[in-house]
Amino acid sequence: MNNEDRIISVARKTIETESQAIKNLIPLVDKAFAGAVNYIFNSNGRVIVTGIGKSANIATKIVATLNSTGTPAIFMHAADAIHGDLGTVQENDSVICISKSGNTPEIKVLVPLIKAAGNKLIAITSNTESFLGIQSDFILNAYVEKEACPNNLAPTSSTTAQLVIGDALAMSLLDLRGFSSQDFAKFHPGGSLGKQLYLRVSNLTELNEKPQVAPDTDIKGVILEISKKMLGVTAVIENDKIVGIITDGDLRRMLVSTDSFAGLTAKDIMSKNPKTIDNDAMAVQAMEVMDTNGITQVLAETNGRYAGVVHIHNLTKEGII
Repeated sequence: MNNEDRIISVARKTIETESQAIKNLIPLVDKAFAGAVNYIFNSNGRVIVTGIGKSANIATKIVATLNSTGTPAIFMHAADAIHGDLGTVQENDSVICISKSGNTPEIKVLVPLIKAAGNKLIAITSNTESFLGIQSDFILNAYVEKEACPNNLAPTSSTTAQLVIGDALAMSLLDLRGFSSQDFAKFHPGGSLGKQLYLRVSNLTELNEKPQVAPDTDIKGVILEISKKMLGVTAVIENDKIVGIITDGDLRRMLVSTDSFAGLTAKDIMSKNPKTIDNDAMAVQAMEVMDTNGITQVLAETNGRYAGVVHIHNLTKEGII
């Protein structure tokens, strides 16, 4: 077997092993899982997620997912906790402790301290009979038969299982909270997904110049307006209403088809009934209009009056595309 075939074989085996480990978690989701979710949902405190080694890395991701879906959470490294960071845990906080074996030295020191403070302890572990499992108020069973590592040593299937259990926990809480797409946008204002949910056409038109000419504007005036506003387009406006649009392409086609443009005006070369969008519409809808019609700009209106231009470059810059 050459190196390429060997690489493909190992990669596929890894994915197969981990996917089977995830599938095996389904029947392990039980009343204890539901109890943990209900306790967190009804609690006035935060969720503190802790672990050691690779489990600590998984804990940080679970914290990020919880925070982004409406459940306040903080990461606390198990080693740091027993050296001063235990003050992170407040009176009403719940503590999720992640450990494959449930028997690491740091966990054995940390768990009694959490219990003594009266905080509820939730375990994510592959060993329900471990020290952590026995001491916990709720056990989220993340059992895996074997790691994807051929030596059954490197945390692979086990950390994947921990991550999946964390996602299941976060999504269950999201469902109980009725967490909506608008809520998601509120927590993700800088990301492209969030922007798709809150960014409006008006947020983009206000960034651009507002090119416009009258129907009787001569061709020189049209060219100057398009060049000056640098959007490759101008609206043709009459009584504050959009009656047409002229693009760079329209000008090029005019030059090809006309020997002399003396006496020509905007109304002679404009495209009538251009595609428009409401200025209060979502920016992602402007993208859909452009994509459907094969155009790179769309004119915006407010109460039937010309409001400005959205250019495909605006959408690209904001990460909508």
